[in-house]
Amino acid sequence: MKKYIYLLLIAAASGSVTTAVAQQKAYATMVDGVKVIVQPSGNDIVEIQTVIKGGVHNYPAAKMGIESMAITALTECGTLKHDKNSFKNQLDKISAAVYGGSNKNFSVVRLNCIKGDFETAWPLYVEAITMPKFDAKEFERIKQDAITNLKAAESQPDEAIDKFADKVAFAGRDYAKNPDGTPEIISKLTAEETKAFYNSILTKSRLLIVVVADLDRADIEAKVKAMLAGVKQGTPFQMKKDFFRVYKNTFSAENRELATNYVEGITSGPAPGTPDYDAFNVAMRIFGDRHFLDVRTNNGLSYAPQSWFSAGSTSVAKFSVSTTQPDKYIAVFDKLVDKIKTQGFANDEVANMKVTYLTGFYYKNETNSAQASSIASNEVLHNNWKRSLTLAEDVRKLTATQVSDAFRKYIGNIVWVYQGDTKKVNPLLYTNGTLNKGDNPVSH
Repeated sequence: MKKYIYLLLIAAASGSVTTAVAQQKAYATMVDGVKVIVQPSGNDIVEIQTVIKGGVHNYPAAKMGIESMAITALTECGTLKHDKNSFKNQLDKISAAVYGGSNKNFSVVRLNCIKGDFETAWPLYVEAITMPKFDAKEFERIKQDAITNLKAAESQPDEAIDKFADKVAFAGRDYAKNPDGTPEIISKLTAEETKAFYNSILTKSRLLIVVVADLDRADIEAKVKAMLAGVKQGTPFQMKKDFFRVYKNTFSAENRELATNYVEGITSGPAPGTPDYDAFNVAMRIFGDRHFLDVRTNNGLSYAPQSWFSAGSTSVAKFSVSTTQPDKYIAVFDKLVDKIKTQGFANDEVANMKVTYLTGFYYKNETNSAQASSIASNEVLHNNWKRSLTLAEDVRKLTATQVSDAFRKYIGNIVWVYQGDTKKVNPLLYTNGTLNKGDNPVSH
């Protein structure tokens, strides 16, 4: 399930805020060297997100998971003013929420409350970010929770294949790191070293603050300035973006005793901020529908075939199935890709997908939290927070030719991975392809 949560978070980077009025009122300001982006909400909810940029680029592979643990500790290990229970009780009294999370690109600490409780909730939020206690006893508790969750994830085949795919495809790159870490790494982390790591990344140079609320500008700036008073500037930071290129088809397999077999492929995708990004996003959504139709409906090879654009500082396209007939799957996949590359996408399916795409994101961005996530992701990944307001118009302008060309440009050689009964798969069909070779086990 985590890849779906991650996709929802990254999908917010393509979202759009819902009103034309919002475009006129949204603004960005600098407070002590930190960009603060404010989106008036038109309601009584306050959503504030403090973003720490860098993600997997912030730590070595031997310490992966340390940032996730640090962000969890901010609200689960108490502060210098409140122990864990007291901190949570204060929030519960006003039904406010302070929580955080990490992904491959950044971490975020959130505050959500009603406007009338903001003056009570804000000091607690500041405490969590600037005065975390990292209590050793509580840290051991959250370590055990994290280890339990990681072991549970390892037993889920769809999560296991995705992590295996990342490990193989991104070998030697930062994106091979799992932000959640491993049980072995997490078990060795101490509260002291995790606190030291957190203090090293809590710098003004890495921070971004997003506010979606109807709050006075002077009040926002004064509160942020006070919060930042004890935060060091840090060395200049620029988000690292890598283009992922696959030079030849590869196939890696692990023999596992599973009820079925799992296949996943990874190939290139356009980096955020590049001209092909929106067109490729639409292309992959159309391909996802066709992939599902061909693999499940027409050939009955998998109950839940998936294709998606995994956008981030390293963006890729992914394809995944669980199947008892992996060799037949690759034949269907190859034919589908070849057909689209030859014929392109039809005008009507591109037009329909643009409507579907935008309708879905309008719906998802109705909440303050979703709007803040959209703004934050666009600023971090695209270096353009205003994209969250202009995306609808950008997508409407796309042509079928642009969408087809984007698919042709990026969908090429693929890194394939496999977990299951290795006797049931022929690696050569994945490395050599099955098209035009007379050995295609499926015909249409």
